[in-house]
Amino acid sequence: MKKIIMLTFSIIFLLLISLAGYYCYKTHRIKHATKLVELKTSEVEVFTKKKVKDIIQNMNGTLMTNPTIDTTTVGIQEVTFQYKTDNNIIVPYTIHVNVVDNTPPLISYPGTYRVEPNSITRKELNKQFFCGDNYDDHPKCFVEGEYNLKKEGEYKVSLKGIDSSHNTSKNPFLLVVKKEEKISKKEENISEAKTISFEEIKKKYKKKNTKIGIDISYWQGNINFKKLKKSNVEFAYIRVGRREEIHGKLIEDDKFEEYIKGLNKVKIPVGVYFYSKASNIEEIKEEVKWILKRIKKHQVDLEIVMDWENWDHYQDYQLSFYHLSKLSDAFTKEVEKKDYTGMLYSSKYYLETVWNPEHKKIWLAHYTDKTDYNQNFKVWQICNNGKVPGIEENQVDIDIRYES
Repeated sequence: MKKIIMLTFSIIFLLLISLAGYYCYKTHRIKHATKLVELKTSEVEVFTKKKVKDIIQNMNGTLMTNPTIDTTTVGIQEVTFQYKTDNNIIVPYTIHVNVVDNTPPLISYPGTYRVEPNSITRKELNKQFFCGDNYDDHPKCFVEGEYNLKKEGEYKVSLKGIDSSHNTSKNPFLLVVKKEEKISKKEENISEAKTISFEEIKKKYKKKNTKIGIDISYWQGNINFKKLKKSNVEFAYIRVGRREEIHGKLIEDDKFEEYIKGLNKVKIPVGVYFYSKASNIEEIKEEVKWILKRIKKHQVDLEIVMDWENWDHYQDYQLSFYHLSKLSDAFTKEVEKKDYTGMLYSSKYYLETVWNPEHKKIWLAHYTDKTDYNQNFKVWQICNNGKVPGIEENQVDIDIRYES
């Protein structure tokens, strides 16, 4: 019996030694393997799309997992993944990536800026200009240099922007402090700007995959909808309303009801846009709810569009461009809950510098014969000085819609 017990213990002991040896061997191999992962860089720019594979230079094996690196927050991010070595050992591995912000604030270039003496304070002057940042909600923006807002003169100063990562932008300009001169009657007699006919746009841009239309608000005055139909206006976007000011009340366009009824009657497809000044998700939800209430009894065939362009007061919002784009995402999400399609309206400049247009339907405003905007867009607002039979009181925006 003793021999059996001794034999059993001996076998167990030998097994334990073997397992310990195998463990030490495998651990050694794994440790040796982990030394062979080399990174191209340990830094990535904030908001860039990066996966682990993008920053690996060399490794002695094959990636088993390839997670996305979180680049939405500046700082050290810990990323864990697995790879299989050339010896078929699966290795868990952790890297530390430093997410950095190297993009300076975007500021306007005033060129020459005029104010009357004693009409504005230094604090108010600092907020007269567009100034925002891709990451920082609260960049510092101010006029730098020697100047006197109480004394007439011309002052060479600079508009300066500094973000939380200490990136700096600086634009020199001339600050003119002077009493406003009276405009002569001759100067007031400004001739009407050249117009572009709807027929001219149609002749040049009408293709199998395009439709030519307009967008309208109360500014267009009285409209003859039968003439619009006869002129082959193929669609129209109507301003349903606007937010009066930051955190202000929502106001319906004076002509919305008249316009949508008239367009529905002659069967011209309709979309609507809202001039938003929203500063947060709650206000976006408020705006969409308000819009849906006003269009529910009408035929709306096209998109519901967010038109946000309160750039002159952008500093008051304390929103990074990242968080502003999130408002547009929220607008589309709320619209789609009710089976409509959302779209973002903006000029080429702001689409390229401020908005993140990815995964958005875009209505591009770019007044030129041939746009060089290089991202996808659904509608192109080609001019704001159009003339179309049926709209006689004022000029109108003309748009090209691209059908897939």
